[in-house]
Amino acid sequence: MTHAWLNVAAWVPASQAEGPGLRAVLWVQGCEKRCPGCCNPGLLPIVARELVTAASMVDKMIAAKAEFGIEGITFLGGEPLLQAKGLAEVATAAQAAGLSVMVFTGYTVDELTLLALDGAQALLGATDVLVDGPYRADHPDTARSWVGSKNQQFHYLTARYSAAIEVLESGMRDLEIRIGRNGTARINGWPTQMLRKIRYPAAETK
Repeated sequence: MTHAWLNVAAWVPASQAEGPGLRAVLWVQGCEKRCPGCCNPGLLPIVARELVTAASMVDKMIAAKAEFGIEGITFLGGEPLLQAKGLAEVATAAQAAGLSVMVFTGYTVDELTLLALDGAQALLGATDVLVDGPYRADHPDTARSWVGSKNQQFHYLTARYSAAIEVLESGMRDLEIRIGRNGTARINGWPTQMLRKIRYPAAETK
């Protein structure tokens, strides 16, 4: 069997800031959109970062489930739908292992239908929650979990979750800061105003 490849920007085996419950999180490198105010500018260039097989990411995901008891995996970027073929392989394995799949894309559902990106339908077919739409800095959304702007929409492609997950119960976004052994900081979640200038060190200081 020939496995697809992925261009990985960052990986966190267990996070509470990127979707419902405790989740593994995979950021892919490369995006063709240039949304003003993007919080992950280091992930936009389509350049090689860490090229790995989808099968190796499946192994990491299964290991994360065994170690941390994660309930799912989230795909971010960059633009996950540009690497849909490889991510579909990971997503299919995730659902087979009882894990949920959440995908964030800058494309709208209508755009995805028109573009017919390689592997897109397979990825969506193995996705529980899709959040679509480009980030609009002029329409910020501070009322819902995880989304950045009001135009972005949640699509529940299976019955695993409902719109109840969108409610920002604490009134505050989750933010995680990890300090590596070499002293570098990795931040994921929604940057606060104080940390906005830091952006996303996982892509810049890895």
